Parts: sequence; structure tokens; C-alpha cells
Amino acid sequence: MLNDRPEDNQRMRLCSYRDGRVGERLAVIDGDLALPAGDLLPDGPRTMAELIARGDRALAALRAATDPERVRRDGRPLTDLDLLAPLPRPGKVVAIGRNYRDHAAEEGLEPPPAPLIFAKFASSVVGPGADVRWNPSLTSQVDYEAELAVIIGRRTRRVAPADAFEYVFGYTCLNDVSARDLQFGDGQWTRGKSLDTFCPMGPLVVTVDELGDASGLAIRCLVNGEERQSARTSDLFYGVAEIVSHCSQAFTLEPGDVIATGTPSGVGAFRKPPVWLADGDEVVVEIERIGRLVNRFRTEQAS
Repeated sequence: MLNDRPEDNQRMRLCSYRDGRVGERLAVIDGDLALPAGDLLPDGPRTMAELIARGDRALAALRAATDPERVRRDGRPLTDLDLLAPLPRPGKVVAIGRNYRDHAAEEGLEPPPAPLIFAKFASSVVGPGADVRWNPSLTSQVDYEAELAVIIGRRTRRVAPADAFEYVFGYTCLNDVSARDLQFGDGQWTRGKSLDTFCPMGPLVVTVDELGDASGLAIRCLVNGEERQSARTSDLFYGVAEIVSHCSQAFTLEPGDVIATGTPSGVGAFRKPPVWLADGDEVVVEIERIGRLVNRFRTEQAS
């Protein structure tokens, strides 16, 4: 974790994991320990999607039922859990391009006059620790993009920026993995951004009431331990409120939708010469006060 603060231990942190007997489950985290939400609130939500769907009262009830002493006594180490993406199949994944001024500059472009929206298919989502896989005959230019992701908590349509955070549930880490040859060759970005496994998310969610607008957080990406990207979320050209509002003017945001807010400079495509990910590479996305998303990258042959 980046720059943990003493008060961080009091934040509401949540994760999704796979219980071999029953499938996806929701857990509350304290430090490096997790306790199933069902143990704290037997009639409460059992998955992240169910928690979000039940609204603010469900989150408040879970928070009230969370006893840190019990989590520390009865919780399991996070490393023992089969962690999933916080929302293994969000309704949609909306992404924002060229939203750090330095990233636009490394492309030789100005930031766009409004948030630049594209999409990643929800089928591209995987969790922490999962392999990101691709067939080299399809793409040979796989790239990383460390991003702050916003999780929508309430149905959102035509919301003003001043009211946007009333509709945000929380934040997580996201890697907007990109097949650059497909992205630039197609002339639009959907295919190159949406290959299976190309949207790692996690490992946990921190709720909006704890992080507010999530500005000023350190964000970085490491490849095999080497720092490739480093910035702060305050460097976003369009902040979270502006992004949520802008998206909602065009289409409805549903509970559990995810918005990737853009990546800083330092991606492989615009290095001189370009540097692409290879079989066996480990990529880490770290965001201060949220967590550390780790994935291994693997080539595979078409079945």
C-alpha cells in the first residue's frame, strides 16, 4: 500500500472473493484481514453488486455492524482469499482518454475540449492476481495504463457536477490494458481495449465517504519492479465530478457501472523506442489509500 496513514485503518474497505462452496462473496477488510459481510450482517448483502443495489442504508448498516476487533479476531488474511474484481461483471466500463495533460503531451496532442469517452467490454474484466493473456498472432503491442476507477452507486442521469458525488459508491484501481496495434489500426478503440482479460480491477474498494473526490492521491505503475508511470490524481484534466456529470448527459449510469478516469504519462506506446509488455511481465498499479493491483502477463496460442 502506498503511504498508509494512521487513520486509514478506520476506512470502509471492501473486497469481492470466490468462496468455493457458494461462489462470489463480499468481505469487509481491516488491515490485511477480511471477514465475510454475511458474518457481520446475516441478513445483509452477500455480494458487492447486491450492496450497491440496496443503496446507502445497506452500506450504513454494514458499517454499523463492522466491529474492527471482530475482523481482527475472526478475519482471514487477504492473501488466503481468491480475490475477484470488486465487480466481476459490471454493467458497463466507461473509460476516459487523454485526461492527464502530460499523457496528452506525450501523444503530441492537447487535452480534449470535453472528457473523451470510449468503452471497454465488461467481459474484459479480471481480478487481482489473474493472468492477462493475449495471442501474439492477434496483437504484438500490449501496453499498460494505471487508472483510478470510479464505481457508480445510484442510477445517474443528467446530474450536475456539484451533485455528482451523491451518485458515486467508491473507488478502486484499474489497468486499462491496450492492444495498441489494434487500437490505432482500427481507427477506433473498442477492440484494442476489450480483449478478454484486458481490464484488471481491484483489489478492493474504498467508499466515497472516505475518499471524497479522490484528488491528490499518488498513482503509479510498475513493470517488473521498474516505475513506468507516476502522478497524482489531482493532475487529472477533468476530475471525477466533471466526468460523471459529462457521461450522464449522454447516457444513464447504472449502479455498479465503472468509469476509468484516464492514465498518466509513461505508457509504453510513447516511449522512444516503444516498449511493449512481454510474456511473464508483472504489472502493478498502485493508488495511495486504495491499494495495489498486481497481474502477470502471458502470451497464449489460439485454441
